[in-house]
Amino acid sequence: MIQDAHHTFTRAGIEVLAPSLEPLADIQNGFALFEDEIGEDPRLIELRYLHNVKRLGRSGFSYFVNPDGYIGKSASYELGIAQLTNIPCFFLEQLDDHPAYAPQNTVWDAASLASYIAEHGTLPNPRIHPDEHEIHRLWEDLIVPGSVIAVGGIIEYTPRHGQPEVLLVQTHKWGDQFSIVGGKVRRNERLDEALVREVHEETGLHGAVGSHLATFDQIKNSGYYLSGVQHVFVDNIVSVNSKTVHLNEEAQDYVWMPVTKALRDLPIEPNARHTLELYATATA
Repeated sequence: MIQDAHHTFTRAGIEVLAPSLEPLADIQNGFALFEDEIGEDPRLIELRYLHNVKRLGRSGFSYFVNPDGYIGKSASYELGIAQLTNIPCFFLEQLDDHPAYAPQNTVWDAASLASYIAEHGTLPNPRIHPDEHEIHRLWEDLIVPGSVIAVGGIIEYTPRHGQPEVLLVQTHKWGDQFSIVGGKVRRNERLDEALVREVHEETGLHGAVGSHLATFDQIKNSGYYLSGVQHVFVDNIVSVNSKTVHLNEEAQDYVWMPVTKALRDLPIEPNARHTLELYATATA
């Protein structure tokens, strides 16, 4: 039945990230293994699946094939991860053996769900039963926000003579455009700690976090924008006393130059350009 659902979604133009179309080869301790998974550690297989779930965001969904309402141990684990990370979940049949909360309008056969998506261009919205408002509220309180917080630094070097220069890195991630240094904030990490860490990891430089420049949502059509993810940038000036840079694998080249020259001469991705323009105004 899983492979039937896979074919149904694929024919409808819906990309299926997992599982593969390999034949079901074995069941070990209730854990289904496909032919390309034989001999692998089940924990590795499960973590690969969960990383696919993470990739979905709000633009994708998880579909649980649960005949007679039954959902197994590993699928229960996957359902919990998907729900807590705010991934839309749909089911072949109403959950029968499991106390998980599934709002109304989340039970669909694969063909009907595929047809709905094709017709409306979006996923069906869950509905709340009048008697389940308290259940729904408690469930929503558990959900991890679908947000990514990233810190960025205008790395500034001020020579004894001459005007300050800023560091820009050229990366494949931004289509070989230039950007500023930064990255995602880790759980329970303070913003300034995250920025110091990212600057050191990506450039080898030790910097001091200075003035705040901007906090903004990622700019649409910037080349790395994901419609289902709230991606927030928090950008600050970072002062350094050295121009000796040791790039890690995230960038292939770098340049130091005055900000006005960089804005005029370099292909800079839109989010970084936004902050650099603010920096140029603030330091003019």
